[in-house]
Amino acid sequence: MDQVVIIKAFGAFFAIMNPFINLPIFLAMTSGMSVPDQRRLAIKVALFAFVMCAVLLVLGQKIIDFFGITVDEFRVAGGIVLASISWSMLQGSTAASHHGSGSEQEQMSELSGMAFYPMTFPMVVGPGTIATIIIYTGHASGTGQLLSIGLVLAVILVLLFLVLYFASFFGQVLSTTMRVIMTRLMGMILLAISVEMILDGIKAILPGLG
Repeated sequence: MDQVVIIKAFGAFFAIMNPFINLPIFLAMTSGMSVPDQRRLAIKVALFAFVMCAVLLVLGQKIIDFFGITVDEFRVAGGIVLASISWSMLQGSTAASHHGSGSEQEQMSELSGMAFYPMTFPMVVGPGTIATIIIYTGHASGTGQLLSIGLVLAVILVLLFLVLYFASFFGQVLSTTMRVIMTRLMGMILLAISVEMILDGIKAILPGLG
């Protein structure tokens, strides 16, 4: 796969799954837990996220084919979802589609299943992540390119695991200002990527516009 495409894929996945943006939510939802419990939860979240991403890498294209949706149509829809999430990041708010609504987080924070919902889905692997995986795998030609995308995802997931596993440490090191700057920067990068996805999708669907 072209190096530029890999860099764009890394930028998109890092922006949408950014461990440091998810860190404050993880800390808030585990505020009553001990450090060992936080770390056990981090392991579960990382495992669930890995399984979901692996399934999407292999079956994502088949899923949209089943519904008669082309990858370009999905690219436009996915780009709109990403644009919505990135706009929320730029405004300093959280998108309910990505992090779950406030009532959903409050209800699930008391349940043992919180490792999967809402922490893995939709906090880490939400609609934006799902759309991005399907879009990139849909345009991958051959096993080598698919593996390249998988490697990019694996790197992001390892970073996610490390940040969540050492959440108590990073929570003390990262200031509120640093988190805000990072969120705004990732929001701008993700918005630019989402605009490109939408335009490329529209050009493919309506070639006369190109």
